[in-house]
Amino acid sequence: MKRREFIKSTATTTSASALGGMAMAASGDQPNLLIVHCDELNFRTLGCYRETLSTEQALMWGPHAVCETPHIDSLAKEGALCTKFYAATPVCSPSRSSLMSGQYPQNTPVTNNSTHLDDGVITFAHQLGKAGYTTGYAGKWHLDGEGKPQWAPERNFGFEDNRYMFNRGHWKQFELTPEGPEVKAKDGNGRASYSVAGADEESFATDWLTDRTIDFVDEHKDEPFAYMVSIPDPHGPDTVRAPYDTMFDDATVEKPRTYGKDPDKAPSWAKPAAKCMWKMASYHGMIKCIDDNVGRLIEALKERDLYDKTILIFTADHGDMRGEHGLQNKGFPMEASGKIPFVIRWPKSIATGTKIDRAMNTTDFMPTILAMMNGEASGKEEGRDLSPLFSGGEVKGQDVTFMRGTTKSPEDQKGWIAAVTPTHKLILSDKDDAWLLNLEEDPDELVNVVNDPKERPVAVKLAKQLKRYATKTGDAKVKHPHTGEMLDELLAG
Repeated sequence: MKRREFIKSTATTTSASALGGMAMAASGDQPNLLIVHCDELNFRTLGCYRETLSTEQALMWGPHAVCETPHIDSLAKEGALCTKFYAATPVCSPSRSSLMSGQYPQNTPVTNNSTHLDDGVITFAHQLGKAGYTTGYAGKWHLDGEGKPQWAPERNFGFEDNRYMFNRGHWKQFELTPEGPEVKAKDGNGRASYSVAGADEESFATDWLTDRTIDFVDEHKDEPFAYMVSIPDPHGPDTVRAPYDTMFDDATVEKPRTYGKDPDKAPSWAKPAAKCMWKMASYHGMIKCIDDNVGRLIEALKERDLYDKTILIFTADHGDMRGEHGLQNKGFPMEASGKIPFVIRWPKSIATGTKIDRAMNTTDFMPTILAMMNGEASGKEEGRDLSPLFSGGEVKGQDVTFMRGTTKSPEDQKGWIAAVTPTHKLILSDKDDAWLLNLEEDPDELVNVVNDPKERPVAVKLAKQLKRYATKTGDAKVKHPHTGEMLDELLAG
């Protein structure tokens, strides 16, 4: 839909507050928004997050297996870093659905990587478009079902310029052609390939998507804009272009502290895998390339006198175990999978060096960013407006958030569900005893303290909050007979 047609189609439903937002945007009082969103990024790989951890937690792969990220770190130093930001579901599509909508995955209803976003979902892009912003998106979308790569999905969910949005895949090379964007690498049959061979700074996915982002900024630098670039790295395959492919050496990488844990002492959601990748050279190479491109975006905004006029965010959809607990990839309730980076810079409202330790998750993004930008809420959000925290204020309510594992459908009762605070994590599932982790005393997440008398009050409190969450959001996992029984036992004290 063209911008003129979009504005016409929404005019009849635009509220007075939205009109006010449009007026503010037109007058230049509204900030731009630029979101850099990565895929499967372990928070320990960023310098700004290592600074918040003990030495043994920061150097999980040894003292010599470290990637420096000065550009992302600069955003944290000049803005805010959230130390307890979680994916509502630590898997690609469900996490993205919650970030876009402010709703929990079961209500979007994207509870796995193959389900598409419901047509009725309202995103933050819809709301910012109503407030007068030009909106756009480049990179991996992963919310339109099985299409692969599927450029410019017809259902753009408020992202007006989605020419460079592709539905799914972890392609390493792109190019512009007279017919539009394409995957550059091809196999022997002419089909799109994940090959990195021949990739350079013009074709490699991270660089190419950054170029498209800068192009969008140039096209709309004289009007308020909101743009999201979703980089498909550092998700597998673990390959990166030169010179990043030789910057790091796996010979210096040590196995994570929790790599060799006893599988007989682990619950179903944390049992070590038979085979597990823990090498980090290529992964760190991808991170370094991402950081350098964040630096390019920062420089581009500065050159156009837009840096201080733009809310710049760096985040990801979920983490990656990278050998911790003898596991790989995502989908687990442990920190390496569930906790994700969230760094935001906006000097007008966020003081330099702000650190926020409050528990939050991806559902909180939409109501928070709309409040910051004077946008109108959709009314469907299940997350919280935490914007006061970023300007030195307070937010009433319990300091707790929630995560859930993937399911075949929103009605599926199997799998794990968790309540998380800055210090504790309660995890229930259909196959295991209840687990309570004390994240301060046991940052490796190995010891179940649910039956420790001094920890029992915490378990009961989190059980109450988990019950309240499930009732409010219709989470079917608590209806599983075993999970429900454990929850009732905890609620009984």
